[in-house]
Amino acid sequence: MIWIFDLDNTLHDASHAVFPAITANMNAFIANHAGKPGEPVSTEAANALRLLYWKRYGATILGMIRHHGVKPEAFLDASHDLGDLSLMIRAERGLKRLMRRLPGKKILLTNAAYGYSRDVLRHLGLHRHFARHVSIESMQVHGQLLPKPSKKLFRKLLVSERIRPSQCVLVEDSDAVLKAGRAVGMRTALVTRYTGRDRSFGHASPRKKRTGQQNRPAFVDVKVPSIRQLPRYLKKFR
Repeated sequence: MIWIFDLDNTLHDASHAVFPAITANMNAFIANHAGKPGEPVSTEAANALRLLYWKRYGATILGMIRHHGVKPEAFLDASHDLGDLSLMIRAERGLKRLMRRLPGKKILLTNAAYGYSRDVLRHLGLHRHFARHVSIESMQVHGQLLPKPSKKLFRKLLVSERIRPSQCVLVEDSDAVLKAGRAVGMRTALVTRYTGRDRSFGHASPRKKRTGQQNRPAFVDVKVPSIRQLPRYLKKFR
């Protein structure tokens, strides 16, 4: 069994402090790069562009690359300039114990930058539990940046790991990403703990709170409030 975990709002509560900070950084960057030289656009206009590109392309960075010619590393560096992460991260206890209880290889697949996601994993004490760490910088398919929810990205990952889709459990907070994962044949687990309210930070798909397995989308095998409940469903995934 292969577990493919998202990071933000799946392994920790990014909506508490991280996403608001990243949103502010993105808006500042967009304001300075979307307007004419020396004439930044307003914060409101920058925020609208951020959401537009996120909804259209699945990631704001793609819109900035395609329409404004920005370098990916410049956008990522500016967006993830967060200072002391230890003051911003909130997560459940027992995550290391959970990882030991889940049989099989574990892969982190995140649309976040490598330096940030590495630091979050280390803060959570989970870095030794992941056999592979795929951040957005590595999401290149035929020379093109294709972050989640790209089905081409998923297919490339499956080929590179030499695994069948049915061997994989994709653990995510995002409906769009889970739908793409199911489309390529993966099994799926929706985590709802940190997305109970509609939020639009350009990372996780906004969605109203759902309760009960009976209300899960058709492309979701299991819906859990917390990843700590995943061991209950091992028989379903085998």
